[in-house]
Amino acid sequence: MIKRPIYEASAFVLSFLDYGESDRIVTFFTDKYGKIKGIAKGARRSKKRFANAIELFSHSRILFSRNRKDSLFLIENSDVIDHYPKIREDLEKTMAASYIIELAAHFTAEGKKSKKTFSLLKDFFEFLDRKKFTEESLRFFELRLIKLSGYEPVLEVCVACNTPLDEIKAPRFSATDGGIVCVECSRQRPGSLPVSVGTLKMLLMGKEMEMEKIHRLNLSKQSSRESKAILESFIPFILGKELKSVRVLKEIKRLMV
Repeated sequence: MIKRPIYEASAFVLSFLDYGESDRIVTFFTDKYGKIKGIAKGARRSKKRFANAIELFSHSRILFSRNRKDSLFLIENSDVIDHYPKIREDLEKTMAASYIIELAAHFTAEGKKSKKTFSLLKDFFEFLDRKKFTEESLRFFELRLIKLSGYEPVLEVCVACNTPLDEIKAPRFSATDGGIVCVECSRQRPGSLPVSVGTLKMLLMGKEMEMEKIHRLNLSKQSSRESKAILESFIPFILGKELKSVRVLKEIKRLMV
């Protein structure tokens, strides 16, 4: 009898689907193997093997195997590393975490390893678990994830004529061009959005800053509004759709006002 090799990894739960009477199909993002999909047999019945370890955005250590390359992984066991209780106790934080996970699921490819993306998820969830939730923190996570995925927007120069940001009096952001455009170039791009130089400089600073220091950046109401508008136009353009968690988060904010 040929024994299946057993793999081990640290992983975040990106999504899951209940299957049959007791099983669960789970998508993980792992530190060693990137995004993988596996089936956890008896997960909905076994409290000992899978307790809290395969719930959305849980950080867990998993053991898994596979019979052949074209089949689902078999999740043999899992242990919780961090369940992020402070996030789960707060509705707004929970929805933000759900959005982060959905975003990560769309911006990562199956089987493609990225230690930087894994570290970004870990850092952000630890930040969200300890600190007060702010819209600014989401913007900086979005920018960093987009950069790691190869879709970083150009914010330093006009994407059409290369005019430096400091020389642009009234920059605009063009989702279709993937960056900012100057006044002259924006005339040919009617769908571009106005954004101030101050907002762009704050975003450029924030996307490189250590996660522990992010809470020190306080965006003005204008900068918060502008950064949200440009990323809400850019991300759906890249993905070709608006994420479900974004719509839910908007509805929750509307009800909380």
